[in-house]
Amino acid sequence: MPGRARALAVLSLCLLNVFVIAAGAAVVKLTPDRRLTPQPPSVAFRDPVRAPASAALPAADPADGRPPNASVLAGRLSALIGGPRAKMNAVVIDVATRRPLFEWRADRPATPASTTKLVTSVAALASVGPAHRITTQVVQGAGGGIVLVGGGDPTLTALPARPDAGHPPYASLSDLARQTATALKTSGIGRVRVDYDTSAYQGPRIAAGWKPNYVPDGEVAPVTALAVDEGRVAPSDPSKKTRVSDPAASAAKQFARLLSRYGVSAKAGRSTVAQKGAVRLGAVQSPPMSALVEHLLTDSDNDVAEAVARQVAMKLGLPATFADAAQAVQRVLAQMGITQGVSVNDGSGLSTRNRITPIALARLVSIAAGEENPELRSVITGMPIAGFSGTLSPPRYTGAASRAGAGMVRAKTGTLAGVSTLAGLAYDADGGLLAFAFMAGDGKGPVDPGKLDQLAAAIAACGCG
Repeated sequence: MPGRARALAVLSLCLLNVFVIAAGAAVVKLTPDRRLTPQPPSVAFRDPVRAPASAALPAADPADGRPPNASVLAGRLSALIGGPRAKMNAVVIDVATRRPLFEWRADRPATPASTTKLVTSVAALASVGPAHRITTQVVQGAGGGIVLVGGGDPTLTALPARPDAGHPPYASLSDLARQTATALKTSGIGRVRVDYDTSAYQGPRIAAGWKPNYVPDGEVAPVTALAVDEGRVAPSDPSKKTRVSDPAASAAKQFARLLSRYGVSAKAGRSTVAQKGAVRLGAVQSPPMSALVEHLLTDSDNDVAEAVARQVAMKLGLPATFADAAQAVQRVLAQMGITQGVSVNDGSGLSTRNRITPIALARLVSIAAGEENPELRSVITGMPIAGFSGTLSPPRYTGAASRAGAGMVRAKTGTLAGVSTLAGLAYDADGGLLAFAFMAGDGKGPVDPGKLDQLAAAIAACGCG
Protein backbone atom coordinates (compact mmCIF):
# COMPACT_ATOMS: atom_id res chain seq x y z
CA MET A 1 0.00 0.00 0.00
CA PRO A 2 1.44 3.46 -0.89
CA GLY A 3 2.78 5.36 2.09
CA ARG A 4 0.15 8.12 2.15
CA ALA A 5 -2.74 5.69 1.73
CA ARG A 6 -1.30 3.46 4.44
CA ALA A 7 -1.04 6.44 6.81
CA LEU A 8 -4.65 7.43 6.24
CA ALA A 9 -5.83 3.86 6.63
CA VAL A 10 -4.06 3.50 9.96
CA LEU A 11 -5.28 6.93 11.02
CA SER A 12 -8.85 5.75 10.42
CA LEU A 13 -8.19 2.72 12.57
CA CYS A 14 -6.82 4.97 15.32
CA LEU A 15 -9.91 7.13 15.24
CA LEU A 16 -12.12 4.06 15.50
CA ASN A 17 -10.08 2.72 18.41
CA VAL A 18 -9.15 -0.47 16.55
CA PHE A 19 -5.78 -1.75 17.64
CA VAL A 20 -3.79 -4.60 16.19
CA ILE A 21 -2.40 -6.77 18.99
CA ALA A 22 0.92 -8.26 17.97
CA ALA A 23 2.63 -11.55 18.81
CA GLY A 24 5.65 -11.72 21.11
CA ALA A 25 9.28 -11.65 20.03
CA ALA A 26 12.84 -11.84 21.26
CA VAL A 27 13.91 -8.99 23.51
CA VAL A 28 17.14 -7.11 23.06
CA LYS A 29 18.36 -4.97 25.92
CA LEU A 30 20.68 -2.22 24.69
CA THR A 31 23.01 -0.95 27.37
CA PRO A 32 24.57 2.53 27.22
CA ASP A 33 27.87 0.97 26.10
CA ARG A 34 25.99 -0.24 22.97
CA ARG A 35 26.04 -3.96 23.83
CA LEU A 36 23.08 -5.98 22.62
CA THR A 37 21.88 -8.55 25.13
CA PRO A 38 19.36 -10.96 23.57
CA GLN A 39 16.71 -12.47 25.81
CA PRO A 40 14.76 -15.72 25.20
CA PRO A 41 11.94 -15.35 22.67
CA SER A 42 8.33 -15.49 23.78
CA VAL A 43 5.42 -16.20 21.45
CA ALA A 44 1.88 -15.10 22.28
CA PHE A 45 -1.18 -15.71 20.12
CA ARG A 46 -3.98 -13.22 19.91
CA ASP A 47 -7.64 -13.06 19.02
CA PRO A 48 -8.80 -10.78 16.21
CA VAL A 49 -9.75 -7.30 17.41
CA ARG A 50 -13.47 -6.61 17.09
CA ALA A 51 -14.25 -3.28 15.43
CA PRO A 52 -17.50 -1.43 16.14
CA ALA A 53 -20.34 -2.86 14.07
CA SER A 54 -20.83 0.46 12.33
CA ALA A 55 -17.21 0.53 11.19
CA ALA A 56 -17.68 -2.33 8.68
CA LEU A 57 -14.00 -3.22 8.96
CA PRO A 58 -12.69 -6.78 8.71
CA ALA A 59 -11.21 -8.36 11.80
CA ALA A 60 -7.43 -8.34 12.05
CA ASP A 61 -5.73 -11.26 10.34
CA PRO A 62 -4.03 -13.45 12.97
CA ALA A 63 -1.02 -13.69 10.67
CA ASP A 64 -0.53 -9.93 10.61
CA GLY A 65 1.08 -7.66 13.14
CA ARG A 66 4.23 -9.57 14.06
CA PRO A 67 6.59 -7.45 16.16
CA PRO A 68 9.95 -6.42 14.70
CA ASN A 69 13.21 -8.20 15.19
CA ALA A 70 14.52 -6.62 18.36
CA SER A 71 18.14 -6.58 17.21
CA VAL A 72 17.30 -4.73 14.00
CA LEU A 73 15.07 -2.25 15.83
CA ALA A 74 17.76 -1.62 18.43
CA GLY A 75 20.31 -0.89 15.74
CA ARG A 76 18.11 1.73 14.14
CA LEU A 77 17.15 3.46 17.36
CA SER A 78 20.59 3.40 18.94
CA ALA A 79 22.04 5.07 15.85
CA LEU A 80 19.58 7.92 16.26
CA ILE A 81 20.16 8.23 20.01
CA GLY A 82 23.82 8.87 19.32
CA GLY A 83 25.86 6.97 21.87
CA PRO A 84 26.33 6.59 25.62
CA ARG A 85 26.76 10.32 26.27
CA ALA A 86 23.36 11.14 24.87
CA LYS A 87 21.00 12.48 27.52
CA MET A 88 18.25 10.05 26.62
CA ASN A 89 16.14 7.42 28.38
CA ALA A 90 14.10 5.20 26.07
CA VAL A 91 12.05 2.04 25.73
CA VAL A 92 9.93 0.25 23.14
CA ILE A 93 7.64 -2.59 24.16
CA ASP A 94 5.26 -4.97 22.42
CA VAL A 95 1.71 -3.98 23.36
CA ALA A 96 0.41 -7.55 23.33
CA THR A 97 2.98 -9.06 25.68
CA ARG A 98 4.31 -5.85 27.32
CA ARG A 99 7.79 -7.26 26.84
CA PRO A 100 10.55 -4.75 26.06
CA LEU A 101 12.00 -4.87 22.55
CA PHE A 102 14.43 -2.00 23.10
CA GLU A 103 15.75 -0.47 26.32
CA TRP A 104 18.09 2.43 26.88
CA ARG A 105 18.20 3.44 30.53
CA ALA A 106 14.55 2.42 30.51
CA ASP A 107 14.32 1.95 34.27
CA ARG A 108 16.00 5.25 35.17
CA PRO A 109 13.62 8.02 36.28
CA ALA A 110 13.61 11.20 34.22
CA THR A 111 11.68 14.46 34.24
CA PRO A 112 8.48 13.60 32.35
CA ALA A 113 7.09 17.11 31.73
CA SER A 114 3.59 16.80 30.24
CA THR A 115 3.77 13.05 29.68
CA THR A 116 2.78 13.13 33.36
CA LYS A 117 -0.71 13.73 31.98
CA LEU A 118 -0.79 10.10 30.81
CA VAL A 119 -0.36 9.00 34.42
CA THR A 120 -3.05 11.41 35.62
CA SER A 121 -5.48 10.33 32.91
CA VAL A 122 -5.08 6.60 33.45
CA ALA A 123 -5.56 6.99 37.20
CA ALA A 124 -8.67 9.14 36.76
CA LEU A 125 -10.38 6.81 34.31
CA ALA A 126 -9.49 3.74 36.38
CA SER A 127 -10.84 5.27 39.60
CA VAL A 128 -13.76 7.63 38.93
CA GLY A 129 -14.61 6.09 35.54
CA PRO A 130 -15.15 7.57 32.06
CA ALA A 131 -18.77 8.63 32.74
CA HIS A 132 -17.98 10.74 35.82
CA ARG A 133 -19.02 14.41 35.64
CA ILE A 134 -18.10 17.31 37.92
CA THR A 135 -20.93 19.44 39.34
CA THR A 136 -21.00 23.17 39.99
CA GLN A 137 -24.04 24.25 41.97
CA VAL A 138 -25.70 27.16 43.71
CA VAL A 139 -27.34 26.67 47.10
CA GLN A 140 -29.21 28.84 49.56
CA GLY A 141 -26.88 30.67 51.93
CA ALA A 142 -27.27 32.61 55.15
CA GLY A 143 -28.22 36.23 55.74
CA GLY A 144 -29.79 36.86 52.34
CA GLY A 145 -26.97 35.26 50.42
CA ILE A 146 -26.60 32.40 48.00
CA VAL A 147 -23.48 30.30 47.58
CA LEU A 148 -21.77 29.41 44.31
CA VAL A 149 -20.18 26.04 45.11
CA GLY A 150 -17.22 24.89 43.05
CA GLY A 151 -16.73 21.18 42.51
CA GLY A 152 -13.52 21.53 40.54
CA ASP A 153 -14.95 21.69 37.01
CA PRO A 154 -12.18 23.17 34.85
CA THR A 155 -14.47 23.64 31.84
CA LEU A 156 -17.05 25.94 33.49
CA THR A 157 -17.45 28.78 31.01
CA ALA A 158 -19.14 32.14 30.60
CA LEU A 159 -18.68 32.05 26.83
CA PRO A 160 -21.60 31.20 24.53
CA ALA A 161 -21.75 27.65 23.22
CA ARG A 162 -20.20 27.03 19.78
CA PRO A 163 -21.72 24.32 17.56
CA ASP A 164 -18.31 23.76 15.93
CA ALA A 165 -16.41 23.49 19.21
CA GLY A 166 -15.51 19.83 18.66
CA HIS A 167 -16.28 18.76 22.22
CA PRO A 168 -19.38 18.04 24.33
CA PRO A 169 -21.03 21.17 25.74
CA TYR A 170 -19.15 22.71 28.64
CA ALA A 171 -20.95 23.64 31.84
CA SER A 172 -22.41 27.11 31.31
CA LEU A 173 -22.23 29.79 33.99
CA SER A 174 -25.02 31.61 32.16
CA ASP A 175 -27.23 28.52 32.33
CA LEU A 176 -26.50 28.20 36.04
CA ALA A 177 -27.44 31.87 36.55
CA ARG A 178 -30.67 31.39 34.63
CA GLN A 179 -31.64 28.39 36.76
CA THR A 180 -30.79 30.26 39.93
CA ALA A 181 -32.64 33.43 38.94
CA THR A 182 -35.75 31.39 38.11
CA ALA A 183 -35.65 29.65 41.50
CA LEU A 184 -35.10 32.93 43.36
CA LYS A 185 -37.90 34.81 41.58
CA THR A 186 -40.25 31.88 42.17
CA SER A 187 -39.55 32.34 45.89
CA GLY A 188 -40.11 36.09 45.64
CA ILE A 189 -36.44 37.00 46.08
CA GLY A 190 -35.17 39.83 43.88
CA ARG A 191 -31.90 40.80 45.54
CA VAL A 192 -29.03 38.56 46.74
CA ARG A 193 -25.38 38.46 47.70
CA VAL A 194 -23.26 35.85 45.85
CA ASP A 195 -20.85 34.15 48.22
CA TYR A 196 -18.60 31.35 46.96
CA ASP A 197 -17.36 28.02 48.28
CA THR A 198 -14.01 26.54 47.21
CA SER A 199 -13.72 24.04 50.07
CA ALA A 200 -13.68 21.06 47.68
CA TYR A 201 -9.95 21.79 47.32
CA GLN A 202 -7.47 22.30 50.14
CA GLY A 203 -3.84 23.27 50.47
CA PRO A 204 -1.58 25.45 48.32
CA ARG A 205 -2.74 26.69 44.94
CA ILE A 206 0.72 26.19 43.41
CA ALA A 207 2.59 22.88 43.34
CA ALA A 208 6.06 22.05 44.58
CA GLY A 209 8.44 22.36 41.66
CA TRP A 210 6.46 24.96 39.73
CA LYS A 211 8.57 27.82 38.48
CA PRO A 212 7.53 31.31 39.66
CA ASN A 213 6.66 32.45 36.13
CA TYR A 214 4.11 29.72 35.36
CA VAL A 215 1.07 31.55 36.76
CA PRO A 216 2.08 35.09 35.67
CA ASP A 217 2.83 33.80 32.16
CA GLY A 218 -0.51 32.01 31.99
CA GLU A 219 0.77 28.45 31.75
CA VAL A 220 -1.72 27.56 34.48
CA ALA A 221 -4.11 29.35 36.83
CA PRO A 222 -3.86 29.16 40.62
CA VAL A 223 -5.53 25.81 41.32
CA THR A 224 -8.92 26.28 42.95
CA ALA A 225 -12.22 24.38 43.00
CA LEU A 226 -14.03 27.31 41.36
CA ALA A 227 -12.90 29.06 38.21
CA VAL A 228 -14.56 30.27 35.02
CA ASP A 229 -12.82 29.84 31.67
CA GLU A 230 -9.74 28.62 33.53
CA GLY A 231 -9.38 32.04 35.15
CA ARG A 232 -8.40 33.70 31.89
CA VAL A 233 -8.59 37.48 31.72
CA ALA A 234 -9.61 37.38 28.02
CA PRO A 235 -11.02 33.89 27.37
CA SER A 236 -12.38 34.81 23.93
CA ASP A 237 -8.88 35.69 22.71
CA PRO A 238 -6.66 32.58 22.58
CA SER A 239 -3.56 34.71 22.01
CA LYS A 240 -3.88 36.15 25.54
CA LYS A 241 -2.87 33.72 28.29
CA THR A 242 -2.98 36.04 31.35
CA ARG A 243 -4.96 34.71 34.34
CA VAL A 244 -6.77 36.50 37.14
CA SER A 245 -5.11 36.39 40.55
CA ASP A 246 -8.20 35.00 42.35
CA PRO A 247 -10.27 32.81 39.96
CA ALA A 248 -12.97 32.04 42.56
CA ALA A 249 -13.66 35.67 43.46
CA SER A 250 -13.71 36.53 39.77
CA ALA A 251 -16.23 33.72 39.15
CA ALA A 252 -18.53 35.13 41.85
CA LYS A 253 -18.41 38.59 40.26
CA GLN A 254 -19.24 37.19 36.83
CA PHE A 255 -22.09 35.15 38.29
CA ALA A 256 -23.53 38.21 40.04
CA ARG A 257 -23.51 40.13 36.75
CA LEU A 258 -25.32 37.28 35.00
CA LEU A 259 -27.95 37.08 37.74
CA SER A 260 -28.64 40.78 37.25
CA ARG A 261 -29.20 40.14 33.54
CA TYR A 262 -31.80 37.54 34.48
CA GLY A 263 -33.69 39.95 36.69
CA VAL A 264 -32.19 39.38 40.14
CA SER A 265 -30.12 42.22 41.56
CA ALA A 266 -26.86 40.69 42.81
CA LYS A 267 -23.48 41.65 44.14
CA ALA A 268 -20.38 39.54 44.77
CA GLY A 269 -19.82 38.48 48.36
CA ARG A 270 -17.17 36.57 50.26
CA SER A 271 -15.59 33.16 50.55
CA THR A 272 -17.60 30.78 52.72
CA VAL A 273 -18.51 27.13 53.18
CA ALA A 274 -22.04 26.13 52.22
CA GLN A 275 -24.13 24.39 54.84
CA LYS A 276 -24.70 20.68 54.35
CA GLY A 277 -28.17 20.00 53.05
CA ALA A 278 -28.68 23.58 51.85
CA VAL A 279 -31.45 23.98 49.28
CA ARG A 280 -30.10 23.70 45.75
CA LEU A 281 -31.09 26.51 43.40
CA GLY A 282 -29.31 25.33 40.27
CA ALA A 283 -26.59 23.01 38.97
CA VAL A 284 -24.54 22.35 35.84
CA GLN A 285 -22.14 19.53 35.02
CA SER A 286 -18.90 19.11 33.12
CA PRO A 287 -18.52 16.81 30.12
CA PRO A 288 -17.77 13.21 31.13
CA MET A 289 -14.29 12.31 32.37
CA SER A 290 -13.58 10.57 29.06
CA ALA A 291 -14.00 13.90 27.23
CA LEU A 292 -11.93 15.78 29.82
CA VAL A 293 -9.12 13.27 29.37
CA GLU A 294 -9.23 13.50 25.59
CA HIS A 295 -9.03 17.28 25.79
CA LEU A 296 -6.23 17.47 28.35
CA LEU A 297 -4.11 15.03 26.32
CA THR A 298 -4.77 16.47 22.86
CA ASP A 299 -4.21 20.08 23.89
CA SER A 300 -1.96 19.42 26.91
CA ASP A 301 -4.25 21.51 29.11
CA ASN A 302 -2.57 22.04 32.48
CA ASP A 303 -5.66 23.37 34.26
CA VAL A 304 -7.79 20.37 33.28
CA ALA A 305 -5.02 17.97 34.27
CA GLU A 306 -4.80 19.43 37.78
CA ALA A 307 -8.58 19.24 38.18
CA VAL A 308 -8.66 15.63 36.99
CA ALA A 309 -5.92 14.63 39.46
CA ARG A 310 -7.97 16.05 42.32
CA GLN A 311 -10.98 14.01 41.30
CA VAL A 312 -8.86 10.91 41.97
CA ALA A 313 -8.08 12.15 45.49
CA MET A 314 -11.77 12.82 46.16
CA LYS A 315 -12.72 9.37 44.93
CA LEU A 316 -10.24 7.78 47.32
CA GLY A 317 -11.48 9.90 50.23
CA LEU A 318 -8.33 12.01 50.46
CA PRO A 319 -8.10 15.80 50.72
CA ALA A 320 -7.94 17.45 47.31
CA THR A 321 -4.43 18.85 47.66
CA PHE A 322 -1.44 18.52 45.35
CA ALA A 323 0.23 16.05 47.70
CA ASP A 324 -2.85 13.94 48.29
CA ALA A 325 -3.80 13.92 44.62
CA ALA A 326 -0.31 12.65 43.78
CA GLN A 327 -0.63 9.97 46.47
CA ALA A 328 -4.05 8.96 45.17
CA VAL A 329 -2.79 8.68 41.60
CA GLN A 330 0.09 6.45 42.67
CA ARG A 331 -2.23 4.27 44.75
CA VAL A 332 -4.48 3.68 41.74
CA LEU A 333 -1.49 2.83 39.56
CA ALA A 334 -0.27 0.35 42.18
CA GLN A 335 -3.63 -1.40 41.99
CA MET A 336 -3.01 -1.73 38.25
CA GLY A 337 0.42 -3.28 38.77
CA ILE A 338 2.54 -0.14 38.28
CA THR A 339 4.28 -0.08 41.65
CA GLN A 340 7.60 1.47 40.62
CA GLY A 341 8.86 4.22 38.38
CA VAL A 342 6.31 6.95 39.09
CA SER A 343 6.85 9.84 41.50
CA VAL A 344 4.79 12.98 40.90
CA ASN A 345 4.01 16.27 42.62
CA ASP A 346 1.25 17.51 40.34
CA GLY A 347 -1.18 16.30 37.67
CA SER A 348 0.02 18.39 34.74
CA GLY A 349 3.74 17.74 34.63
CA LEU A 350 4.75 21.35 35.20
CA SER A 351 6.63 20.33 38.33
CA THR A 352 10.35 19.92 37.75
CA ARG A 353 10.38 17.49 40.71
CA ASN A 354 8.34 14.82 38.93
CA ARG A 355 10.21 11.65 38.00
CA ILE A 356 8.91 8.80 35.83
CA THR A 357 10.74 5.97 34.08
CA PRO A 358 10.23 5.28 30.37
CA ILE A 359 9.22 1.69 31.12
CA ALA A 360 6.44 2.86 33.47
CA LEU A 361 5.06 5.23 30.82
CA ALA A 362 5.16 2.60 28.08
CA ARG A 363 3.46 0.02 30.29
CA LEU A 364 0.68 2.47 31.12
CA VAL A 365 0.12 3.15 27.43
CA SER A 366 0.02 -0.61 26.76
CA ILE A 367 -2.53 -1.12 29.55
CA ALA A 368 -4.70 1.65 28.09
CA ALA A 369 -4.48 0.10 24.62
CA GLY A 370 -5.50 -3.35 25.79
CA GLU A 371 -8.97 -4.71 25.05
CA GLU A 372 -9.29 -5.75 28.69
CA ASN A 373 -9.40 -2.08 29.81
CA PRO A 374 -12.14 -0.38 27.77
CA GLU A 375 -12.62 2.26 30.47
CA LEU A 376 -9.18 3.62 29.56
CA ARG A 377 -9.88 4.02 25.84
CA SER A 378 -9.96 7.83 25.89
CA VAL A 379 -6.29 7.83 26.89
CA ILE A 380 -5.60 6.41 23.44
CA THR A 381 -8.12 8.53 21.53
CA GLY A 382 -6.89 11.64 23.34
CA MET A 383 -3.24 11.33 22.37
CA PRO A 384 -2.40 13.55 19.36
CA ILE A 385 -1.95 11.89 15.97
CA ALA A 386 1.46 12.59 14.45
CA GLY A 387 1.29 15.20 11.72
CA PHE A 388 -2.45 15.70 12.18
CA SER A 389 -3.70 16.88 15.58
CA GLY A 390 -3.05 18.58 18.91
CA THR A 391 0.53 19.10 19.99
CA LEU A 392 1.73 16.85 17.13
CA SER A 393 0.15 19.03 14.43
CA PRO A 394 2.31 20.26 11.55
CA PRO A 395 5.11 21.20 11.24
CA ARG A 396 5.85 18.09 13.35
CA TYR A 397 6.13 14.91 11.28
CA THR A 398 6.22 16.81 7.99
CA GLY A 399 10.00 16.77 7.45
CA ALA A 400 11.89 14.04 5.62
CA ALA A 401 13.42 12.62 8.81
CA SER A 402 10.08 12.06 10.60
CA ARG A 403 7.46 11.88 7.85
CA ALA A 404 7.22 8.08 8.15
CA GLY A 405 5.55 8.57 11.53
CA ALA A 406 2.67 10.70 10.21
CA GLY A 407 -0.58 8.87 10.90
CA MET A 408 1.34 5.92 12.37
CA VAL A 409 2.20 7.46 15.72
CA ARG A 410 -0.18 8.55 18.45
CA ALA A 411 1.64 10.11 21.42
CA LYS A 412 1.69 12.61 24.27
CA THR A 413 4.32 15.30 24.18
CA GLY A 414 6.17 16.92 27.07
CA THR A 415 8.25 20.09 27.18
CA LEU A 416 10.00 21.98 29.96
CA ALA A 417 13.20 24.01 29.89
CA GLY A 418 15.93 21.54 28.95
CA VAL A 419 13.51 18.59 28.76
CA SER A 420 11.55 17.00 25.91
CA THR A 421 9.52 13.79 26.13
CA LEU A 422 7.27 11.69 23.91
CA ALA A 423 5.28 8.59 24.88
CA GLY A 424 2.61 6.70 23.01
CA LEU A 425 1.90 4.09 20.35
CA ALA A 426 3.23 3.37 16.87
CA TYR A 427 2.30 0.93 14.15
CA ASP A 428 5.39 -0.47 12.45
CA ALA A 429 5.58 -1.25 8.73
CA ASP A 430 4.46 -4.84 9.36
CA GLY A 431 1.34 -3.77 11.27
CA GLY A 432 2.67 -4.46 14.75
CA LEU A 433 1.52 -2.20 17.56
CA LEU A 434 4.30 -0.98 19.83
CA ALA A 435 4.34 1.33 22.85
CA PHE A 436 7.28 3.64 23.43
CA ALA A 437 8.62 6.36 25.69
CA PHE A 438 11.49 8.68 24.81
CA MET A 439 12.73 11.13 27.45
CA ALA A 440 15.49 13.58 26.52
CA GLY A 441 17.40 16.21 28.45
CA ASP A 442 18.38 16.89 32.04
CA GLY A 443 16.97 20.41 32.36
CA LYS A 444 20.40 22.00 31.93
CA GLY A 445 20.78 22.42 28.19
CA PRO A 446 18.94 22.59 24.88
CA VAL A 447 16.96 19.62 23.59
CA ASP A 448 15.50 18.89 20.16
CA PRO A 449 11.93 17.51 20.07
CA GLY A 450 12.61 16.62 16.45
CA LYS A 451 14.95 13.87 17.61
CA LEU A 452 12.08 12.22 19.47
CA ASP A 453 9.91 12.47 16.37
CA GLN A 454 12.65 10.76 14.38
CA LEU A 455 12.82 7.93 16.91
CA ALA A 456 9.06 7.37 16.78
CA ALA A 457 9.14 7.56 12.98
CA ALA A 458 11.93 4.97 12.94
CA ILE A 459 9.59 2.57 14.75
CA ALA A 460 6.84 3.23 12.22
CA ALA A 461 9.21 2.74 9.28
CA CYS A 462 10.68 -0.48 10.64
CA GLY A 463 9.85 -3.48 8.48
CA CYS A 464 12.18 -5.46 10.69
CA GLY A 465 10.39 -8.77 10.92
